[in-house]
Amino acid sequence: MCRSIKPLFNFDPPATDQEIHDAALQFVRKLSGTTRPSKRNEAAFDRAVRSIAECARELLDSLETSQRPRDREEEAAKARARSAVRFA
Repeated sequence: MCRSIKPLFNFDPPATDQEIHDAALQFVRKLSGTTRPSKRNEAAFDRAVRSIAECARELLDSLETSQRPRDREEEAAKARARSAVRFA
């Protein structure tokens, strides 16, 4: 999985449309092998990002869990700690 794509489910507050768009963009970049499409492929690239973002929103809105929502700050602190160990 692309390291830039973060889990978005079960957070309080819920994932924003911008976070979902950013994850969709990273996914399309990974699949296409490019960070910026050529002018010829720009429309298809943008369509794919929109489509994947819509599907991701639908998925996140329909998932259910009995776990308590995760705290964004807590998860960010854990990620920083893992990063510090990894790159120390």
